[in-house]
Formats: sequence, structure tokens, C-alpha cells
Amino acid sequence: MKIENIPADIKSKSLKEAKDEINKILIKLESENLDFNSIDTDYKRLIQLNKHIESIFKLKSKKILNLKNQND
Repeated sequence: MKIENIPADIKSKSLKEAKDEINKILIKLESENLDFNSIDTDYKRLIQLNKHIESIFKLKSKKILNLKNQND
């Protein structure tokens, strides 16, 4: 899934907000009272949130490497 496929409401989330939503979805998916109609939607949202977090970490990693290279 490419970054541009991530919905705007997810792209605007901070790392903490995305993590909190992931935790809520996981709790929902782990519960015994599953709504089978929403499992697919929840799973796709979970993947999108994960991709968003991955993109945040990639950007932060690039910034750190750039700072390190500037200081060398």
C-alpha cells in the first residue's frame, strides 16, 4: 500500500493518535463479540494506520541521518 493511498484523516494523526487507534481496533478484534460485518473495514484501517506509522518512522530516520551527516 502506497503512502498516497492512506486516507487524509489517518495522515493527519500523530504517532500517539495512530497508536491509540490501533490499540482500540486490536481490542475490538480480540473481543468475543465480533461484528463480522466490520472486521474487513477494521483490518484495512489497521493496515493503513500501520503504514502511516511506518512512514513517520522513515521520515524521522531520514532526519536523524541528515543531522548525523551534518555533524560528521
